[in-house]
Amino acid sequence: MQKLNDLSRSLTALQPDGTLIAVVEMSLSSWLVAGIVPGVERQPVKKLAVDEFALLKLLHRWREEAEKAGRRIERIVVAFEAGRDGFWLARWLKARSVDAYVIHAASVAVSREHRRAKTDRLDSELLKRAFLGWLRGERDHCKMVAIPTVKDEDAKRPNRERESLVGEQNRIINRMKAAMIRLGIRGFNPKLKKAAGRLKDLRTPEGEPIPPNTLAELHRDMERRRLVSTQIRQIEEARLERLVQTPSDGPHAMVCLLARVIGVGTETADMLVQEVLSRNMRDRRAVARYAGLTGSPDESGRKCREKGLARSGNARVRRGMIQLAWRLLMFQKNSALAQWFRARTENARGTRKTMIVALARKLLIALWRLVREGVVPDGVVLRPAQ
Repeated sequence: MQKLNDLSRSLTALQPDGTLIAVVEMSLSSWLVAGIVPGVERQPVKKLAVDEFALLKLLHRWREEAEKAGRRIERIVVAFEAGRDGFWLARWLKARSVDAYVIHAASVAVSREHRRAKTDRLDSELLKRAFLGWLRGERDHCKMVAIPTVKDEDAKRPNRERESLVGEQNRIINRMKAAMIRLGIRGFNPKLKKAAGRLKDLRTPEGEPIPPNTLAELHRDMERRRLVSTQIRQIEEARLERLVQTPSDGPHAMVCLLARVIGVGTETADMLVQEVLSRNMRDRRAVARYAGLTGSPDESGRKCREKGLARSGNARVRRGMIQLAWRLLMFQKNSALAQWFRARTENARGTRKTMIVALARKLLIALWRLVREGVVPDGVVLRPAQ
């Protein structure tokens, strides 16, 4: 039986004489396609414009060459690295009977020479060797990325857009405060509703009003901040409306269950569900590894040290879980996780920041079990179901 999300090796037997293999080195202006065609001695390489139909036409042409050489092609497999283009090409190829895979870019081993040659042609050869080993079922050649559906990708957009807007709002506020501090004006809150009307009454320490260009800039920044704040509110209202309309939907049911945990808000619950908890993870180690909450040991000979977090996972989940771990200590003081944290940091100075990461990892696994198996963490208090 195939394990969930087991993408470290192929579980389908490779038939070399009946499989056409191709890798695509993708860039902004062109695609470089390298292939292995059964029955053809040469390994063709073709540079194409960014055109999915041209790629499909090339694959069909290579299949015809293999059939002319006496090979019957029963399977076409294509792989490319995860990057700016996302997963649309993989979904498009799958809809046209082509097995498409997306390679995790960080899983491909590269030369550690200080000055090594790097071209699209060399990169395509490297990808081809790694992909061929993966197809043979051998481990550690490379790892594949789970290809989400359009619905799954679209479900992440509100939370990510809100995060971007909140960051933009903070930048606008900091820019306005910096402009005022340069004039010696302190203690003014630009977030207040009547802040725009009070600008003309502000005075510098010299008793002068705000200069006209700076005043115009501040007015524009306040208008921009109001627009961003309105958009944030619209996203939050739309999310609550979706939860009310379809509360029993798979991800929505998970969000409603997580939001019942005292200390977990709807925004955090939605982020965790859309980013990690709704994915088919293999086990608890895969959950922690995806969040980037695992360590990075450095051991060689007598040297044995820990270099901190690997930071190779989802940064949004990692930041959110560390913040949530601090909130757990405030709102769930009697939980087993909070008691575990206090027992290990009570008499050990300088360990709270290190142990909060361990607490975040344990908390994420506990929440994963809560939404998957319905197991409530020991001592965690839930709000009454509505």
